[in-house]
Amino acid sequence: MIRVGIIGATGYAGEELVRLLSSHPEVKITHIMSKSFCGKKISELYGSYLALDEMLLEDIDYEIIQQDCDVVFTCLPHEPSIEIVPKLLACGVKVIDLSGSFRYKDAAVFEAWYGIHHTHPELLKKAVYGLCELYEEEIAGADLIGNPGCYTTASILALYPLLACNLIQKDSIIIDAKSGVTGAGRSEKLPFSFCESHESFKAYGVTTHRHTSEIEEQLSFAAGSPVALSFTPHLLPVKRGILATIYADLPKGLEISPIEIQGAYEKFYMGSDFIQILPHGSLPELKFVVGSNNCFIGYKIDERLHKLVIVSCIDNLIKGAAGQAVQNMNLMFGLDGSTGLPQLAMYL
Repeated sequence: MIRVGIIGATGYAGEELVRLLSSHPEVKITHIMSKSFCGKKISELYGSYLALDEMLLEDIDYEIIQQDCDVVFTCLPHEPSIEIVPKLLACGVKVIDLSGSFRYKDAAVFEAWYGIHHTHPELLKKAVYGLCELYEEEIAGADLIGNPGCYTTASILALYPLLACNLIQKDSIIIDAKSGVTGAGRSEKLPFSFCESHESFKAYGVTTHRHTSEIEEQLSFAAGSPVALSFTPHLLPVKRGILATIYADLPKGLEISPIEIQGAYEKFYMGSDFIQILPHGSLPELKFVVGSNNCFIGYKIDERLHKLVIVSCIDNLIKGAAGQAVQNMNLMFGLDGSTGLPQLAMYL
């Protein structure tokens, strides 16, 4: 059994990890940790855990982690992660970090977009970007994973094969993405309260959202040269889910057919457990994915404007956070990537 510790187990992503790993056939959760709620039972925060044996939230103890854990998931804000992750690695455990602190290869890019000084830039070379469909082999041999962001997962999975195959113009990409309120985390901030968000819809982080830089870095690897794009996130009045509508120009002077687009996707994601490519003109909805670790991708060619429109959907807490982290853990420990992960959405 894989012995697992979870630091930051009381946020939405942390709780989702506890939920998924509680039924994972190859996992034993040895410690769940929370500085804010140390000493409380997790059922005091999330009543659903009354159905299981009580788990007590603990403070971080590195000696106990070294003795009792094979891997630790860190579900913390960016700055605490930078300081805690090196200490965990020194304990000899593998680490899967859900903050943005270890997703980048270039510390200067991280610092520019996050406004945080990275005190351990040497670990960025060691860390593997944990998008399983792109870096399966690297993840299998990694000790440190930078688990991707939610918007970035939906966007990169939709665009990476197309840029790698030169099927779209890299300087024309516009991403219009929408997220459920859980994407903002477990927060008491007024904009995310029921009365403020219900029956409303708004853009935020226009031109400044941090995930822009993460998407650009990964897509630059696909294109083989720098990619700059426009990314605008929106807050949906739903609990879960991300739907990204993406626009890109087709190559000038070339007639690109749906068969070429479909073929690029299917070849790139052949054998992937969680990527579903819909036929030309068929577009996914949030209810296709919420509650699962899937990413559904649909597309349609706009012949009049010589553009491609892509729609990509994920559950922001599962494929966009905790589920992807579990998928990474599976690969790191030689398991099938799909082990313990839901493949069917709740639909209703």
